[in-house]
Amino acid sequence: MGKDPRKPRGKMSSYAYFVQTCREEHKKKHPEASVNFSEFSKKCSERWKTMSAKEKGKFEDMAKQDKVRYEREMKNYIPPKGEKKRRFKDPNAPKRPPSAFFIFCGDYRPKIKGENPGLSIGNIAKKLGEMWNSLSAEVKQPYEKKAAKLKEKYDKDIALYRTKGIAGLSKKDGGEDDDDENEEEEEEEEEEEEDDE
Repeated sequence: MGKDPRKPRGKMSSYAYFVQTCREEHKKKHPEASVNFSEFSKKCSERWKTMSAKEKGKFEDMAKQDKVRYEREMKNYIPPKGEKKRRFKDPNAPKRPPSAFFIFCGDYRPKIKGENPGLSIGNIAKKLGEMWNSLSAEVKQPYEKKAAKLKEKYDKDIALYRTKGIAGLSKKDGGEDDDDENEEEEEEEEEEEEDDE
């Protein structure tokens, strides 16, 4: 889910106000100059370290005022419906089985790494995706059969797991609607797998 545009802007620290002031001063003095972010940050940090508590005081006051503003706005803020907090994920729950593509990747990733030691993880994944897409249905079949078997086993295991329930988890702890949550997680993971293929 995307960020809610109506959610109050986060509170700023005294240091953030100081950096903002430095940036405004720099823009006034050098309106046309582009700023090297890392160099600018380093200079601000060094300047902040050498400032006295009295000099930092005005920025700390600004931060305190902003904290009051933030807390006031958060009291009145109502998050959009349907937004859920991540629920507890039981480490004892059966693990989702890999897709045919992931089984294929498990077989070929070491080979590609060996042949191309300098290749990044992203490029290895891209290469594996290209290889998988170029395979015929006949060559993919053993991977799909293995994936189907693992999925069948998972379906049995998860059904058994759900009948037993999550031991010791009360509704208050987030155990309600566990079936719905597991189904949502399964859907999310399937979407992620499809994105990877």
